[in-house]
Amino acid sequence: MNEFPQFFWEMIRMSGPWLVVSFAICGLLYGVLRPERLQKSLGNSKFSSIVKATVSGALLPICSCGVMPLTIGLHRSGANLGPTLAFLVAAPIINPAALILAFTLLGAEIATIYLISGFVLPIIIGLVANRFGGDLVKSPHAVQEALVKLATAKPPLFKRLAGGLKWGFADLAVQTSRFILLGTAFAALIFAVLPLSFIQQYLASPDMMSLVGVTLLGALMYVCATGHIPFIAALVSVGTAPGIAVTFLLVGVVTNLPEMISIWKMIGRRAVLIYTGIVVAYGIFLGWIVNFFFADNFMPRFDMTGTQQAISLAENFTIFFPEWFRVFAAGLIMVLGLYSWIMWTRRKIRGREAK
Repeated sequence: MNEFPQFFWEMIRMSGPWLVVSFAICGLLYGVLRPERLQKSLGNSKFSSIVKATVSGALLPICSCGVMPLTIGLHRSGANLGPTLAFLVAAPIINPAALILAFTLLGAEIATIYLISGFVLPIIIGLVANRFGGDLVKSPHAVQEALVKLATAKPPLFKRLAGGLKWGFADLAVQTSRFILLGTAFAALIFAVLPLSFIQQYLASPDMMSLVGVTLLGALMYVCATGHIPFIAALVSVGTAPGIAVTFLLVGVVTNLPEMISIWKMIGRRAVLIYTGIVVAYGIFLGWIVNFFFADNFMPRFDMTGTQQAISLAENFTIFFPEWFRVFAAGLIMVLGLYSWIMWTRRKIRGREAK
């Protein structure tokens, strides 16, 4: 438990810059995009819209936690639930830097399966979300905001951008940061309580219980879109089953507790159940298939002689933030989150007093 503050701070410091950048992008898009354009492109249940969202996510080199505000902003701006969740899942998996490291450190077999899953999984989730999303298929916020925008005159570009940034940080960031702090605290608690030897023991066995265990672990942990690959490569090199690696790669990077809590509160419970349920089921099934075909003859690819070259190449597709910005962003997320919790508490107290 003594390590809890350190784990919490490191997670916030690692995800903070991506979150701040995402809030800014969301605000700019909110100010520029007209509802009718987004509705025409992604505001429908067409298969092509899901493919567009998947490809858009694949081209965005962003952290798995940073993509969450973009996802919420996309849905609130008029995208249907299917394309929204497809974008949410595709962005962290089909990361150019992650794919380079995966092919170099994990080998062609695992990396190819990972790459194919990066396109198949978002499309499956998008189709299911559009079919079973219910009232969440179209965001009620998007409908209200579309009516307001269509009823008002189009202001100058500068004012739209300024208004969008104000919405991104004063509205979206304040609401989202509260749940990010809650989820990050819980994830840091898991890191502080579970010993590494316990994790390694579950990763070493190819049986179904290990697949289920690593799925739950990956769903609760926060891992970077690229930072988890060297960790998995090292474990594979000492005997971890290849199916376990594939399952953790998918579930760990697509689902994490801060993201799930934020999507639950900002979009809806059904959205979380759809995308988390499909990711978990797909990850377990795919891990079992990989172990069935590759476990006996799999040779680890991890080789330090080619590692530096792969990392250098991957760096070309990765955005690095200076330390001062990491600290600033982490502090900003914490301030916004605490402010949101204070305002939420005050509303609850006033509501009880009014009764």
